[in-house]
Amino acid sequence: MASKRTLNPQNLAALGPEVLAELLIEVSAGNAVIQRRLRLALAAAEGVGSAAQEVRKRLAAIDRSSTFLDAAKRKALISDLEAQLQAISGPIAAADPSQACELLLRLLELSEGVLGRCFDSSGALLALFGRAAQGWGPICQAAQLGPETLAEQAAELLAENTYGQFDGLVPALKGALGDWGLKLLGSSIHQHGAADGNTYLLQIAVARGDVDGYLGQFSAEDLRWRETAASVASHLLASGRAEQALEILDGATEDTDGWPQIDWLDCRIAVLDALNRTSEAQQLRWQWFSKSLSIPHLRDYLKRLAAFEDAEAEERALQQAEGHPVSLLGLHFLVEWPALARAASHVLAHGQEWDGDAYEIHTVAADRLSAKFPLAATLLLRPIVFFALWTGNARRYRHAADHLRSCDQLACRIDDWQGHRDHDAFVLRLVELFGTEWGFWKLVDH
Repeated sequence: MASKRTLNPQNLAALGPEVLAELLIEVSAGNAVIQRRLRLALAAAEGVGSAAQEVRKRLAAIDRSSTFLDAAKRKALISDLEAQLQAISGPIAAADPSQACELLLRLLELSEGVLGRCFDSSGALLALFGRAAQGWGPICQAAQLGPETLAEQAAELLAENTYGQFDGLVPALKGALGDWGLKLLGSSIHQHGAADGNTYLLQIAVARGDVDGYLGQFSAEDLRWRETAASVASHLLASGRAEQALEILDGATEDTDGWPQIDWLDCRIAVLDALNRTSEAQQLRWQWFSKSLSIPHLRDYLKRLAAFEDAEAEERALQQAEGHPVSLLGLHFLVEWPALARAASHVLAHGQEWDGDAYEIHTVAADRLSAKFPLAATLLLRPIVFFALWTGNARRYRHAADHLRSCDQLACRIDDWQGHRDHDAFVLRLVELFGTEWGFWKLVDH
């Protein structure tokens, strides 16, 4: 049973309205955001008209502002806009969908100006406008807003989508627009200068179920690129046109960076599975695993094998990882699979090759190997320490000092150093090479 002092609605309600009112006045003193939320709640208690008026007034004030939003102001504005959004999509939408539709449009129209005068490093403000856009469709549908009006308003929003806040608007409006409204929206987007292949035009074709209209927006030259071909083929596959999807994939010969386009590869595998060409799909999975050591592709490969075949294939995969030309990739696979004993042997087999700059892989591997394989863990931590000192990267010194202390703790569990320097000899070598890096050694001794 929760304590009577636990902050929850039941315990607070027991204080009574007068006590709570006094506490709210005290808490809101000097806090404009809380004060505005209280005024909004009071307005809502008067009725939907008063709540709508309060929201409209606040949105107008936000629109008039032109000051740059630092982190503190941005956080306050997010809370403020969240309160307005909740009021619009909650009580106002329930009582008067038409008015809620208008107010939510007004909020969405603020996005360009607001996002333009702040650095939205967390993405929270962008996400808020994205959620508002997602919620606009159902409210417009409830308001029975005409498709002509809605298409015009949506086109104007999409014409000012600098920050991607309306990337999901077309799918969100599918139900409210209907087929006719989607056609009108497509025409409006064309009138704003959009060409075939535009994101919104493609979304409209998908929303309308117009597979040929979607495909017709790509030229033969466009489809030579694997990234584009994969996107088009995925849509064709979802529409039940697997044979045509395979033709599109087969015709794509250009890649952006020489590394096989993973989206193209995964799409091809899915298409082959849909066409019951299972052996070809399995071959592709294994080929990609052999090159990339991708665990998801290996798991997909193994689960499609007969029970007596999967163990043999897993052993072959482990050997593939151990012999992979990129030893770091092999280590990552063996640790994540996991096959820790083989990972430890892999570390010892490549003892002089480990790259201290790959600290993310090294630290995870060392942490997982430390319980049973202290020498292997040590051989992964040492290069991180050495690299930080060799490059003089003071920002890494605190972590490097922690790693060196970990090596000290691991040393007491190592009986055989197998030809490697013991811990004392390693530290002595560091002192000889980097003894003047006082900042580092001070952290080690701290």
